[in-house]
Formats: sequence, structure tokens, C-alpha cells
Amino acid sequence: MDARKLGHLVDRTRREFSEEDITQIADTYHRWREGSEYEDVPGFCKSASLEEIQGHNYVLTPGRYVGAAEQEDDGIPFEEKMQGFTAKLSEQFQESARLEEAIRKNLEGLGYGL
Repeated sequence: MDARKLGHLVDRTRREFSEEDITQIADTYHRWREGSEYEDVPGFCKSASLEEIQGHNYVLTPGRYVGAAEQEDDGIPFEEKMQGFTAKLSEQFQESARLEEAIRKNLEGLGYGL
């Protein structure tokens, strides 16, 4: 089971789970343990065989087994997306330059010109 996408980071090394997250983890475990209604969920859980685990030299890092969650395709071609992204980035660069100039003028007005 890979619960990295559940909960939220409290600090750099500690993650806290909500009651729903804990319920999801516990329910998944119990379904797997009981063999009832358990299903592998890409990106979250997988019932790996001993042969699979042996094939990974007994390394139990969840990501090796659960894989990646399925990505939805929005149907927009990559080139079209990139044109939109670069146009937005260009606008943001222009706004950044405008803001930088305003900050420089304000600092200069305060006697702290750069």
C-alpha cells in the first residue's frame, strides 16, 4: 500500500491522515486480508506475489509494486497545451518585469536604490 498521496504534511518528515484516510487504509487492508472484494488500485495498493517481491530482491518499497495512478487524457494535443503554457509564461514574465520596476522605483524613493 502506498499512502503518500493521502493526508497532508505537517512538516518536512511527518504526514498526518484524516479520519477518511485512516478508514480507507484500514478498509483496504481488511478487504485484502479477508480476501473479500479486494482489488488492486494503481498508484495506491497491490497484492504482490512472493515471486514479484523476490524479483525485486525483497525490497518492499510500495512504489515498485503499486505503479502509477491512471492519468486522464483531456484530449488537448501537447503542442496546443505548450502554446498556451508559453503564452501564459510570457505574460507572467512581463508582469514580473513591471513589478520589478515598480519595486525599484519605490526603493529609490525611500533612498535605497539598487
